[in-house]
Amino acid sequence: MTMNVVTATPIGGGSYKWLVLFNVMLTTFMAVLDSTVVNTGLPVIMGTLGASMNSAEWILTGYMLSMATILPAAGWLSDRFGYKRIFIFSLTVFTVGSFMCGNSTAIGELVFWRIFQGIGGGLLMPVGMAVVTTVFPVEQRGMALGFWAIASAASVSFGPLIGGYLVDNLNWNYIFFVNIPIGIFSIIYTMIVQQEYKTGMRQKFDIPGFITSAVFLPVFLYGLSEVTSSTNTKGWSSPLVLGCMWVAVVSFVLFLYTELTVKHPMINLKIFKDHNFSLANLIVFIFGIGMFGSTFLIPLYMQDSLGYSAYQTGLFFLPVGFLQAVASPVAGNASRWVNPKVVIVLGLFLLCTSFYMNYSFSFLTDKWYIMISLYLRGVGLGILYPPLLNVSLRQISNQQMAQASSVTNIVRQIGGSFGVAMFSHLLSQRQTYHTERYHEAIAYTGETYLNVVDGLSRFFSSSGGLGRAESVSYAKQYILEHVDMEAYISGINDVFFVAFVTTLLAVIPMFFLKTKRK
Repeated sequence: MTMNVVTATPIGGGSYKWLVLFNVMLTTFMAVLDSTVVNTGLPVIMGTLGASMNSAEWILTGYMLSMATILPAAGWLSDRFGYKRIFIFSLTVFTVGSFMCGNSTAIGELVFWRIFQGIGGGLLMPVGMAVVTTVFPVEQRGMALGFWAIASAASVSFGPLIGGYLVDNLNWNYIFFVNIPIGIFSIIYTMIVQQEYKTGMRQKFDIPGFITSAVFLPVFLYGLSEVTSSTNTKGWSSPLVLGCMWVAVVSFVLFLYTELTVKHPMINLKIFKDHNFSLANLIVFIFGIGMFGSTFLIPLYMQDSLGYSAYQTGLFFLPVGFLQAVASPVAGNASRWVNPKVVIVLGLFLLCTSFYMNYSFSFLTDKWYIMISLYLRGVGLGILYPPLLNVSLRQISNQQMAQASSVTNIVRQIGGSFGVAMFSHLLSQRQTYHTERYHEAIAYTGETYLNVVDGLSRFFSSSGGLGRAESVSYAKQYILEHVDMEAYISGINDVFFVAFVTTLLAVIPMFFLKTKRK
């Protein structure tokens, strides 16, 4: 098939840009769907494959890390080979990775193919965003990015629901198989509809920059995850943890030196001279820690503590994406007439309110309370992201758009990866802390404890036909399980409070954004 190669200006007529936007939205839906689907199915995957929390977190973190690792190369690959070719390549890698993830039989195998799958997903997001911004004129970018965000919103709604249904009625493997028909359709659609676009740039690939960036983040997060590993008895003083931290620091310093001195850097750090771009990415990083780092907590809380099935958990998330889908284009278009700071602050306020509501979870929390917190989160996401992206990319030229969108996605993935690792570590610590405190507070030889055991044992004996000794043993075990559940929920609450404070900090750089009301 002959490709129309354009090197200067956006291509296609009025209908073409909408056809391209539809394809990018579909692929974005598929890529984001895989994260939300896995969040719902994570407890089942852990039980089926016999994985601990430290191992299972790499199903999420490995995917995000490989996305963050390949993201810096997305701009160079797009400029060198063309947006269309790289888009098809990323779709192929993602689809093959989904097939292999679904056929995995061990936790290590699943993590490996998730990393492979993340390479495709890491290219899909920035290249798709760059395609949208090059086919739409500047005055329509806010609206286009708002519609593009609908795809992410739809995956928030349907991902947990689809994942829960597949897990409950088939098995967890199908949460990956669901990507295959979407991927095949998008590959064919891209080949037929999308025209090629190149910036005309010809520069060498920055191998030292890619290697140092690929070493820094995985090693750092692996060291962070090893702090609470069951095989590590020394915590932060473990030689493995300390070694990882030193390697991460050295590789990060070398990365900065390389990118500032090499003739053709993989990531042109000078792009951060743009005032709004720098501040917007700082907000994205902080927001990514709080938002994406805590996403996996609610499915764990609902299934492990409240007894909901995966499908029932998915139903809670169904309206969230619809609210985000409605809010995103409205916010993207409203930022043309209202100062974007107002819209961004409103989105951050709703997210912070949602996290603060999650801070008071208990084993008696009503479902309406959980639903309201999720709905606030959906509206907040929809309001926040489109105007923030629009402000961030407002002064970026088309020639730098692929790299700028890559950097923004890198920052978001780094924030999310760091958040997952940090919050998993924090959850383990706080759960252990509350378990110890609660057991210390119970006087196991006191009169109150003995009276509770006696009352429970009589109940179990009368209702279950148990003997005296067996009913007493069952009563004591029931109390221990209840204490452990309370400690688990208290640990989740502590993590949500940290997410609340972290997201609140994003308000500070927002005030320094330079915006003009149109």
